[in-house]
Amino acid sequence: MKPQTWLALGDSYTIGEGVPLHDSYPYQALQMLRAGGRAFHAPEIVARTAWTSHELIAHVQQIHLQPTYDYVSLLIGVNDQYRGLKEDDYESSFEWLAEKALLLTRGLAAHVTVLSIPDWGVTPYAAGRDTHAAIDRHNAINRNISTRKGFHYIDITEEYRRTGGLAENVVEDGLHPSAAVYRRWAEALVKNL
Repeated sequence: MKPQTWLALGDSYTIGEGVPLHDSYPYQALQMLRAGGRAFHAPEIVARTAWTSHELIAHVQQIHLQPTYDYVSLLIGVNDQYRGLKEDDYESSFEWLAEKALLLTRGLAAHVTVLSIPDWGVTPYAAGRDTHAAIDRHNAINRNISTRKGFHYIDITEEYRRTGGLAENVVEDGLHPSAAVYRRWAEALVKNL
């Protein structure tokens, strides 16, 4: 059987900032898929710490991607919120990324999965910042676009608000999730691949 391909688009959450690559959610998902007998190439990860949706677009436009992928996942927007960028701009950027994901999966909307933005306001790094409402507005944007396009949508935000600030769920920088958190995201993602 020919191994399937997967493009993971995002930011620091996608690369697994603060954990080894094999503990990032894309690679934990890969391990789960392979353990379940699914043939998958390693995910192609296009992500960088601190990227906004616009910066992700700029990079996607500059690099050579495969013409198509079997699956595309997308988790982007926390840095749009963190930097206080206009929500209308995030909506336009996310729409572009959604269209690109659809094109890359040959129009197969069921092969695109969007993960909601985790609320970094619960982490020790945030120290009392109130990010709840802004994160919810950004997630409403990405959820609405995902629903309209027919994508799978995974809400990781609510669970993260309950558990993301616990010491065992944060890496040394006090901001990014631990491997255990990424494992839960991977488990949810595998159900859609």
